Amino acid sequence: MSCLLEVKHLVTRFYSDGATIHAVNGISYALDEGESLAIVGESGSGKSVGVMSVMGLIRFPPGRVESGEVIFKGRDLLKLSSAEMRKVRGREIAMVFQDPMTSLNPVLPIGLQLMEPLQAHMGLDKNAARNRAAELLSLVGLPNAVERLRDFPFQFSGGQRQRVMIAMALTCNPSVLIADEPTTALDVTIQAQIVELIKDLQQKLGMAIIWISHNLALVAGVVDKVIVMYSGYIVEQAPVDDLYERPAHPYTMGLLQAIPSLDQRNQERLASIEGMPPDLRAPAVACPFAPRCPYVVDQCLQAVPPLQPVGPHHTAACWRAAELRNVHSFGEIV
Repeated sequence: MSCLLEVKHLVTRFYSDGATIHAVNGISYALDEGESLAIVGESGSGKSVGVMSVMGLIRFPPGRVESGEVIFKGRDLLKLSSAEMRKVRGREIAMVFQDPMTSLNPVLPIGLQLMEPLQAHMGLDKNAARNRAAELLSLVGLPNAVERLRDFPFQFSGGQRQRVMIAMALTCNPSVLIADEPTTALDVTIQAQIVELIKDLQQKLGMAIIWISHNLALVAGVVDKVIVMYSGYIVEQAPVDDLYERPAHPYTMGLLQAIPSLDQRNQERLASIEGMPPDLRAPAVACPFAPRCPYVVDQCLQAVPPLQPVGPHHTAACWRAAELRNVHSFGEIV
């Protein structure tokens, strides 16, 4: 597989009330053709801001991409004009946003909302766009597609609206689909259906996918590799199996320990990561996870650790990463 999208040293800041929010701090990663990548982390870790920076959706004020490169098919997207970026966004890189309840225009029929990008990007006439819109609704599993083109968003359930959002993202056969928490606000059964739908569509269409999620358990069976973000930094990235079997960063270990287990006894409490996330208004001068880390040493308080290799295609930003690969449970070195 060849590299399709490469993010290099991306830095994004927000400016508000005299304060600077260090939202994304020099992240780098690559996505190959047909590959699936998960970016995980708690709220405020920078995962959504990072992909919105890639899509050119950060507006000033208050936010701005300060530096970095986003190389897509040989072009740096950060150097494109607004008009040039509009041709890429939706047509070549599409995004499914996390809230299907508010992402659709409530006063326009679903059909018109699906037809708009087909006419704008693909040059289809009205009849051809309507036929393609019906095909897309059928593709995402909505029955009576032709009739449902006339319906408004309020006539669809939450899961159906998310299917419509996926159909809209697929209108122009994009090379990359970004799914930003696509199962938010949906019940567990519908979540599983949406995840399976996106997996099936990837196999049928051959597109690459970036999953954005706070749920490590959700992405375990659907991606090839995982990036873990904390405080605007990538703290670990690895093939999915290696990350789950041998995590090398204390934050990743804490996230994995917090996943509920089916064989967990009722009286056992779920593991948690003590402490609070750092204040993003202050630039990091040490490991951002150090105040919450059970493995902290003096070096952690003196400098931000770089990503370093700990295994094949596996890197972690921890001074004790190689040592922690032998940890069996969060807080216990063997």
